[in-house]
Amino acid sequence: MLPCAYKQLFGIDCPICGLQRSLLAFVQGNFVESFKTYPPLIFVLALLCMCLIYLVFPSIIKPKYLRYYSVLVLVIITINYIIKIADGNMYN
Repeated sequence: MLPCAYKQLFGIDCPICGLQRSLLAFVQGNFVESFKTYPPLIFVLALLCMCLIYLVFPSIIKPKYLRYYSVLVLVIITINYIIKIADGNMYN
């Protein structure tokens, strides 16, 4: 796994810490472990799929929906980070 530069500099997790481990667990078929490690992964993967579909078939997905969903994913990542802070899991 690649080390997190943010965590190395500041000593606390960044908003996307756990994404790599979660993605690896997801690819290996450990969906429950993947969700426990980084819950927003499903939304991030859906956003990436939507972006790929938009690039290949731009008429299927309108840009405004892609923007709205991007903001929603950022909100979900932020909420996940706030919950992580509140639980005290910042120094794993």
